[in-house]
Amino acid sequence: MAASSIGTPEQLRDPNYTPALHRAIPLGIQHVLAMFVSNVTPAIIVAGAAGFGFGSNSPDFPELLYLIQMSMLFAGVATLLQTLTIGPVGAALPIVQGTSFAFIPIMIPLVAGKGVDALAALFGGVLIGGMFHAALGLVIGRIRFALPPLVTGLVVTMIGLALVKVGIEYAAGGVPAKASGSESYGSMASWAPALIVVFVTLGLKFFARGMLSISAVLIGILVGYVYCILVGKLPFEAIVGSWENSAAFALPQPFKYGIEFSVAAIIGFCLMAFISAVETVGDVSGICKGGAGREATDAEITGATYADGLGSAVAGIFGGFPNTSFSQNVGLIAMTGVMSRHVVTIGAIFLIVCGLVPKVGGVIRTVPIEVLGGGVIVMFGMVVAAGVSMLSDVNWNRRNMVIFAVALSVGLGLQLEVMNTGPTTVSALQHLPDTLRVLGESGILPAAFIAIVLNLILPETLADESTEEVSGGLTGHGAGLKAKTEATAANV
Repeated sequence: MAASSIGTPEQLRDPNYTPALHRAIPLGIQHVLAMFVSNVTPAIIVAGAAGFGFGSNSPDFPELLYLIQMSMLFAGVATLLQTLTIGPVGAALPIVQGTSFAFIPIMIPLVAGKGVDALAALFGGVLIGGMFHAALGLVIGRIRFALPPLVTGLVVTMIGLALVKVGIEYAAGGVPAKASGSESYGSMASWAPALIVVFVTLGLKFFARGMLSISAVLIGILVGYVYCILVGKLPFEAIVGSWENSAAFALPQPFKYGIEFSVAAIIGFCLMAFISAVETVGDVSGICKGGAGREATDAEITGATYADGLGSAVAGIFGGFPNTSFSQNVGLIAMTGVMSRHVVTIGAIFLIVCGLVPKVGGVIRTVPIEVLGGGVIVMFGMVVAAGVSMLSDVNWNRRNMVIFAVALSVGLGLQLEVMNTGPTTVSALQHLPDTLRVLGESGILPAAFIAIVLNLILPETLADESTEEVSGGLTGHGAGLKAKTEATAANV
């Protein structure tokens, strides 16, 4: 869709401009297609970690549908906060909000194997963390100095590294199949749908244009879905049963799972809010640069941060997960050249409608775990790539290399040690109080803490900085390529 057919160049750069509806509606749906899979995936992953039943006859199946429903509903609500605004809340920009990947490594240890009972503490953390996130809007401009690309890039990279294991497990047949020692786990029959999704996604990303390229992951999953139906891996009766067992309309229920304030959950969500806030600042800057050719104002950055946090807090009340701005939609604005916030408002309304219709979640839940695995392999790999892109902004002198090395070694080491020992055996942090152990075993929070503290207290140059050669023949001053300002953690 050519930008010139939608409006004049001046109109296209104006967030308050509204194209004609026959143009605006397809553009709004385009924004939804670009983020749809990424938005609902965290709910499925957290439900799987908690041990929810995934069959349509499982007693936990309605709970899984509800989490998917809330992911769509409150992504739409949070997006409306950004586009329509309420007082100082919202940037009045075309910012698309969605469920954040960044919090998944915090959420999984909180719910692992505990079923629905673990959700009260989880959503207590989401509520308090969202309120804390909103409060960061008061000081976001003054705390950015503590989160340079060295820190944010490290954290984003580690978030991706913590998640890539999930993609492989899903593609090989899913965690239940692995835990039961099923012979189907890792078989070619399991891998085939995932590989189809990956290859279709790559083909569309590299060789297609427009909507086909933008929706590559979604189309890849649809192709994998159809493949599973054709080979009998997904019986058509299962799809019909899921549709029939899902309500046509349902409103969200406040405190559906109760509310519990766990110290570990609250600390974890509040600390990750820093990263999410910086991510949103980058996205706001990217939207203003790419769509309007200007810098973001302080009011826009503050309003976006308020909306980020308030949207997450409200979602927590009703059983939704933390929201953040979605970077793929930043790129979409730069590509289409349409800066209209009202176009994104149309997309938000579409998400809200989907969130009020559980049948949509019922169909999403019939996606075979292997098909979803193919999609998340691409998505989580892109999270790692986004972190590496952010790290390319770092001046790689000896000081920064030492900070990165220590933080990465401790954080990634703790992650891997937990993966290898399992939750029922001894761990490196077993003598810590439960709260500190859970936070430490995430790996991400210790790495971020070490990187922030060392970056603040270490001198700008080390005593022997005059020698540029680093162990292994690496040089210590590779500045790297300029990363895109909108490269972020949470999204693809």
